[in-house]
Amino acid sequence: MSYRGGNTAQPAALSRLNRAAAAPAPSPSASAPSPSSLRQRARTYAATTAESQSTAQRNQSIDWELDFCSRPIFDERGKKVWELLVTDSTRSFVHAEYFPNNKINSRTLREALQRVMEEHGRPDRVRFFRQQMQTIISRALGELKVQALPSWRCISLMGLLDERLDEVYSQHPGYKAGTAPVVSLLDKPPPAELPDALRGEQWAFVQLPLSDLKAESKLVTNGSVFGQMFDLEPGGVVGDAVTGDLPGPDALVPGVAVFSRRAMPLAAWTNGLEMGMIEVDRDRSCLILETGVGKRWRYASYRASEQADAEGAAWEAAKQQSGGLHFLAVQGSPDDEPTGLWLLWDREPPAV
Repeated sequence: MSYRGGNTAQPAALSRLNRAAAAPAPSPSASAPSPSSLRQRARTYAATTAESQSTAQRNQSIDWELDFCSRPIFDERGKKVWELLVTDSTRSFVHAEYFPNNKINSRTLREALQRVMEEHGRPDRVRFFRQQMQTIISRALGELKVQALPSWRCISLMGLLDERLDEVYSQHPGYKAGTAPVVSLLDKPPPAELPDALRGEQWAFVQLPLSDLKAESKLVTNGSVFGQMFDLEPGGVVGDAVTGDLPGPDALVPGVAVFSRRAMPLAAWTNGLEMGMIEVDRDRSCLILETGVGKRWRYASYRASEQADAEGAAWEAAKQQSGGLHFLAVQGSPDDEPTGLWLLWDREPPAV
């Protein structure tokens, strides 16, 4: 994959490559599979491209996004109204249902979701981003035999919440400004360390034009390489959200490239994660990978220096200029095509 050089606003690929950490197991308690099993998984994945493509297409319609939380609306008792909001990545449907605060439990949620499934079919997975609601949501979905997936990749849902604050909640007679629940990103836990077996050999800050990134993303959507994508096409719910701050198809999108002689198994294992975002932590002199909701990993380290800190700050500035859009690539070497590509988005939580 051919990366572009940079300017003062957006960094080029670093000439100094540092030892990097590859992605961890899906959870700290999970045991890592053996390298041989990862290689077998990767070979199986590559050998079934057509099947993977059709599976990916099916998954677009059976992955839902869900929020179940109080709203800045008060009922006649002076109590906060709760809402169940369900959609998918394309907003092919939107289910919105209010509940009194004395009916908030996993049974109420399960019964409501049963009604939604009767109307819109049964999903395989349901993403949600509010960590404080994990117990109720996971229990309700577990009883329905549907996977609950904590994730920051609820792009369609987050945009829908922002819209409903302006168009629905603020127009309600019980609306009270300033009473919406807050999703705080300030109290982040320290990053966990990764085992050496899950580390790549080198890494670099890189960047690609948006048009090139769209072309590379097709390798993921057709099943040729591992990865997770957003729909970047204009006119779509997700595409307009994640590319809205970019000036055009030649706009440069910053990323991180990890190089490893074990690129295929490394990409296979990374693909088991629900990827969130990457950020530079200059206090710890490392990159932080966030997965799921609230899971943080010390992904790659560098030797602290003024130059390294400046490069990290320039990369973060480039990410801000791209509206939070960035990517992670896993490759055998800088000249190889990627074995894994993950599109990431660092955005503020919804205002409600």
